[in-house]
Amino acid sequence: MSLSRSFAKGEKSWLRGLLGLFYKPARLQIAALCMRPGETETEILLVSTRDTGRLILPKGWPEPDRQDHETAATEAYEEAGVVGQADPCALGTFSSYKGRSDGSKVRTRVLVFKLQFEKQLSKFPELGQRQCLWLPFSEAVDRANESSLKRFLLRHRAEIA
Repeated sequence: MSLSRSFAKGEKSWLRGLLGLFYKPARLQIAALCMRPGETETEILLVSTRDTGRLILPKGWPEPDRQDHETAATEAYEEAGVVGQADPCALGTFSSYKGRSDGSKVRTRVLVFKLQFEKQLSKFPELGQRQCLWLPFSEAVDRANESSLKRFLLRHRAEIA
């Protein structure tokens, strides 16, 4: 290998290392897009985050012993008491972030599964820790606190409504 090639290879490696200080890959989260029929349009469930109160979809980290759509159904139950059937095929993804207790944020990629509402239980693991809002689709888009979630909902309007 020539010296110039070796240097170029080393330069790319050095540059990648430098960029690594500023760029971190997104981590995967699994979300449930809980839907139920509404009076005028499909209703979407948004839940508040425990720390800042942002309105988001119920979501969490993948679980190694479960399929992703099962994890989505578990998150809907734990965060909002929602029981329903999650579609085994993901609807799509969007970029987000997970706030940490130290105030930092971790970039995430959110894999979204539609969940058809069957019932909402009065007792569930995170009762009292989050606000749960069923909103007509258009209002859910307006009230969601993540611009990437808003764009995701609008992009998939035909599959949701």
